[in-house]
Amino acid sequence: MNNLVFANVTHRVPRTIVTILGISLGVLMIVLTVGLAHGMLRERGRRESSINAEIRISASGTLGLTGAQPFKLPVSRAEEIARLPGVRAAVPVGQSFDKSDSGFGSRLVDGIPFDEYAALTGLRIKEGAKLASTGDEVIIDEHWKIERSVAVGSTVTLYERPFRIVGVYEPAGGAHVKIPLATMQEQAGGEGHCTAVLVACSDSAAQEEVAQRIREKFPEDQIIFTRDLPEIYASGTPALDVFIKIVVAVAAVISTLVILLAMYTTVTERTRQIGILKALGMSKRKIIWVIEKEAILLSLIGFAAGVALTLAVRFLLVRATQLSIDIEPRWMLVAFVIGFTGSILGALYPALRAARQDAVEALSYE
Repeated sequence: MNNLVFANVTHRVPRTIVTILGISLGVLMIVLTVGLAHGMLRERGRRESSINAEIRISASGTLGLTGAQPFKLPVSRAEEIARLPGVRAAVPVGQSFDKSDSGFGSRLVDGIPFDEYAALTGLRIKEGAKLASTGDEVIIDEHWKIERSVAVGSTVTLYERPFRIVGVYEPAGGAHVKIPLATMQEQAGGEGHCTAVLVACSDSAAQEEVAQRIREKFPEDQIIFTRDLPEIYASGTPALDVFIKIVVAVAAVISTLVILLAMYTTVTERTRQIGILKALGMSKRKIIWVIEKEAILLSLIGFAAGVALTLAVRFLLVRATQLSIDIEPRWMLVAFVIGFTGSILGALYPALRAARQDAVEALSYE
């Protein structure tokens, strides 16, 4: 029976290849899409957590990830926190989203008081000059400079107006693009306010004690340890979860339909062969199992091809665009289960149709 299954798979090579590619496309959609979404979020979390600040304070009632929060926290909060025992520095920052260059998606922009922020994070100007306290100026990191092929003195469009690039900074941390806090406050209508206060502790090992003092003085403020940001970002947002569910559902439908069409065509073309098998005494159950085994074999090959295709596409994207894509074993398992289940279900109707065929009519089929 196994020889019959392998013969069926190799009998129509083009159709077999198309079926395998259809299943591998479902695997690619799930693993690569989730890997890209989670990888970009984790990368953003890593950048947010690598700024030499152990604690991030946001205003009470602000939910969501940074960049989506309103300017509700008074800038004076940083001065109050800086006076607490164990605090080395506290700096107010603003973050907001602006549409990307392509017009699709968005990019994060930091608003900073340059001198205070540089002292806290260790930021230094590698090329050009530092930010002024106000004005339409911007500094960028080396990654953004290379990716956009820009230089000091160039202009970049932010908030639908030109900003002049005055410097390139290092090390990378936070948003790739930074402008004066005062400029962002004016843009967002949040004069005298910020989205968060970055807190650096005199002793990083005592950050829990410092956080407790901040909580006692400002009980309604939201406190986040920057060490937790990568996983907070990786856990995603409600909108991202909905998007991932849609991708998984579409991949499941694709896998099921591809197998359904392939097996239905197979059963139609092999009507006479099925009639011969039934005439030789093969039971309905065995005929169903032959069709299902062929579908299972195709799904396994399709999954392996999908994993190889995903890794190849990931390699090319990372090399060409410097995107961060995390290939997660859990989602590879999800893709396998989706493809395997879709193959079983997709082959079920053609298998039942084959099993119900009358042997005499099948033998006379042209």
